[in-house]
Amino acid sequence: MKVIIMAGGKGTRIASVRSDVPKPLIELCNKPILQWQIENLKDCGLTDITLVIGYLGEKIKDFFGDGKLFGVNIKYFEEESPLGTAGALFKMNLDEDFLLMCGDVMINIDFNRFIQFHKSHTPLASLISHPNGHPHDSSILVTELLSHGFSAIPQTTHKVISWVVKEDKRGYYKNRVNAGVEIISPQLLQLVREKYAAQGLPFPDKIDLDRDVLRPNIASGRIFAYDTPEYIKDMGTPERFVETEQDIKEGRVHARNLKNKQKAIFLDRDGTINKHIGFLNNPDQMEIIPGAAEAIRLINKSGYLAVIVSNQPVIARGECTFNELEDIHNKLETLLGYEGAFVDAIYYCPHHTDKGFDGEIAELKFNCNCRKPKAGLFIEASKDLNIDLNNSVMIGDSQTDIEAGQNAGCSQVYLVDSNTPFALLNCVHKILGV
Repeated sequence: MKVIIMAGGKGTRIASVRSDVPKPLIELCNKPILQWQIENLKDCGLTDITLVIGYLGEKIKDFFGDGKLFGVNIKYFEEESPLGTAGALFKMNLDEDFLLMCGDVMINIDFNRFIQFHKSHTPLASLISHPNGHPHDSSILVTELLSHGFSAIPQTTHKVISWVVKEDKRGYYKNRVNAGVEIISPQLLQLVREKYAAQGLPFPDKIDLDRDVLRPNIASGRIFAYDTPEYIKDMGTPERFVETEQDIKEGRVHARNLKNKQKAIFLDRDGTINKHIGFLNNPDQMEIIPGAAEAIRLINKSGYLAVIVSNQPVIARGECTFNELEDIHNKLETLLGYEGAFVDAIYYCPHHTDKGFDGEIAELKFNCNCRKPKAGLFIEASKDLNIDLNNSVMIGDSQTDIEAGQNAGCSQVYLVDSNTPFALLNCVHKILGV
């Protein structure tokens, strides 16, 4: 698959770090960020690369040349004047699906997984989404949740149904941020051309990818989101630049690639992260325990994945719908995001064996394999995220959680007191040795 990298940005927010080179040539641990990207692409067998250059573009050409020294083939498209984030695409002869990315984001991704996802649908475009610690100032991708399905994770079609920009008024939301990495079909570009032609308008030179190409075509039902916990970080501010260098030095950037086995800290929800009130069935009841967000923020920075595994019998009891539970989890993710923390995934069991509740759902009344203390939630997470359970940890507030972690083969299990503030934080301090 052809790769196109937009490498013409000035990097005004990070000018205090380096202003004499274009942003993609700013070095992280003595290597330009664009070189980190190219090496990641090469590792995935993606070697046909076109760099779109503009500001100080000659310096990029001088450094990378034809790419052969880096094991790839590089061509260049030079913008004589700024064409926006997508204008150059309409001036290229693109007749096959292509991978598009910005040259100023630190990434380490198993692109082959992403390509496989793209090919499994019939998309105009597939977008990478991921959780981050500042979703309130990022664009959020909202995907379609099925109204049925009884598995251990909310069933989604992966279709993007809404694109929430940071200027929009927001309620609670799932922390899934647009990463700025896409696979795009030429058919999508043609639809944009046809729109202008149908309106009798001249086609502009300057085109914005999000505003003019992707967002207007969400209604087609053919824009999809691929969710991943892999390393994706906009290092466009001096603070994030320092954080990214530290992540490289400590091996977290490479380790997060899903080609590698992951280690996770599994977390129970009620009584561990949020206050236990019995059968929570309304977002208004969701309240984070003091210290829990800080604990999860430490997990995020540690190299462990933060994965929630939770029994939610309120679904089977008929006291809460799947959509309502999604709203509860959206509030949890929103509150965590305000404190710079995020969870990489949430798995839950909606089943319950006890019967006799008003409004109960008969289809969910059976002895499943995912209700803790069984290990089904852990096993599903391990398959999805390539988790090494034997190198992972379980933290919960009940003996059921402890047994579940043991049944899953976690190397460590910890019991916290749901009535003690900062219990989770103290436990994470112990695990991480901080």
